[in-house]
Amino acid sequence: MEAAAVGVGAGGAGLTRWQAAALSAVAGWVWAASFYDLTRRARALVQPWVTRRVHAETTAILRFQRLQHKLLDNFFSVLSCVVSVPFYTGFLPLLFWSGHGKLARQMTLLMAFCDYLGNSVKDIVSAPRPCSPPVRRVTATEDEKENAMEYGLPSSHALNTVCLMGYLLHYVLAYGEHGSVMIAAGLSLAVLLVMLVGIARIYLGMHSLTDVIAGIGFGFVILAFWLAVHDHVDAFVVSGQNVASFWAGLSLLMCFAYPKPEFPTPSFEYHAAFNGVAFGIVYGIQQTYFHFHTPDAPLIFSPQLPLLAFAGRVLVGIPTILVVKFCSKALSKWLLPVMCSTLGIPNVSSCYVPALKADYSKSKPDVKQGVGYLQRVFSLFPQKSYDVDTGIRFVQYASLAWSVVDLVPAIFTHLNL
Repeated sequence: MEAAAVGVGAGGAGLTRWQAAALSAVAGWVWAASFYDLTRRARALVQPWVTRRVHAETTAILRFQRLQHKLLDNFFSVLSCVVSVPFYTGFLPLLFWSGHGKLARQMTLLMAFCDYLGNSVKDIVSAPRPCSPPVRRVTATEDEKENAMEYGLPSSHALNTVCLMGYLLHYVLAYGEHGSVMIAAGLSLAVLLVMLVGIARIYLGMHSLTDVIAGIGFGFVILAFWLAVHDHVDAFVVSGQNVASFWAGLSLLMCFAYPKPEFPTPSFEYHAAFNGVAFGIVYGIQQTYFHFHTPDAPLIFSPQLPLLAFAGRVLVGIPTILVVKFCSKALSKWLLPVMCSTLGIPNVSSCYVPALKADYSKSKPDVKQGVGYLQRVFSLFPQKSYDVDTGIRFVQYASLAWSVVDLVPAIFTHLNL
């Protein structure tokens, strides 16, 4: 009996004991990192060296930017957009609706994993980007302007490109027909894209060579790890025990486990969004896998899903998920502050709820006994108050992701798309 249980756990179904151990390990890490101030200690060791390297490479970046030309500006800006987080966020729903469910959910979870680790390292190290001026920084989109507000090492574009292109290549070679020519072509294309992305980040003045090399290096490490565990992760998501409750607990702990940067950056906001996306995908897949996402689901360009039907899916699906995101954001902006206030959890808002931009929790002396207990529990944590925007962001992106894999496919079935 025990051997059978271990076998199920190894296959990814998960056991309550294993889940408790995993969550306890993350919680223990959160406590140890806070108690021993591990982020500050790590930063003190790494930041000076990285900062010196970035400043030392300024002259080389300026020499490289002498190649400045409007065509190169446009080409590298477009390339950076194509491998950016917003692009993948828009592309992944189409992948789900095209019938490639396993590839879509694996790339979504891998991207959430890359986003968390990459941004965590950025904020731990808190190393600057190349100084601008003198370096010319090209930020052609609002997304790039927000990226420029983050720290430099590692390059997220390089890291994500290595991981996602590497996994896509692995998937095509593992599940499709291929020969030596196709393998060589795929590897060449992946290497070329990674090189061009690295060059683009330096040319645009967004990163130093050290940042790019670190991004590529971290990308290969994360990709190797993911290729070792992705089948177990997928089996757990599809048919595991207590999947939704375990992932909800993990999502909450990962917010507390995120390192505090030297100065605030948008990185944590991106993590909160993708944390929500991962939870929404996992919850939706767990509920509807055997209805919409099995290997027998019709694939695009097949007789069951011709291009015209797929276009209809896109025309129906995109507006639907945007409406879900808007409604969930509006609802959570009203509901979460009320819940926090009722439970006595001190909270503020940095953006979404103007009334909470000043901490009003101190003005509520009359609280129930249970609420007072919660206040004492939260007083044990280092934060004096909690940004309700994190919860709002998590809820809206979790709702959006859930609608991609649950609500919208149900509409497709109803409409025979």
